[in-house]
Amino acid sequence: MKKTSNRFNILQLFVLLGFITLLHSYKVSSSENIVNDNWKELGRVKAGHNGDHDKIEIIGPHDSFRRLKFRVENSPLNMSKMVVVYEDGAPENIEVKNDIPKGGESRSIDLKGGKRKLKSVEFWFDTKGVLNGKAEVILYGQK
Repeated sequence: MKKTSNRFNILQLFVLLGFITLLHSYKVSSSENIVNDNWKELGRVKAGHNGDHDKIEIIGPHDSFRRLKFRVENSPLNMSKMVVVYEDGAPENIEVKNDIPKGGESRSIDLKGGKRKLKSVEFWFDTKGVLNGKAEVILYGQK
């Protein structure tokens, strides 16, 4: 009985270590492409179930960026459009229409006019199910 119990404990330990290793490699690989492509985090917000849009204010100094990308954590999200407001006050309406899974990213979104200084980004969304919790939306910019 004791040998069986020890073998079972050792097996549990190996399964747990394998799970931890798998989880760590998933977290590293899921953020790896953002880091490798020189994306800078510009802000984040929790997208709740009671709203349909939110806004991320870009804290200065306002750097110039040519592309944007969203990453979604904790819950899937359907992003329909966004409005980028530049430092000079000019807005740009961008149709996104992108279902972003939990832990996933939007496509890379090119900004008109090349590098532009950003003031804020407002986006419209639908959350995917109350049971999934609030999605955390992280905005990245690439110079």
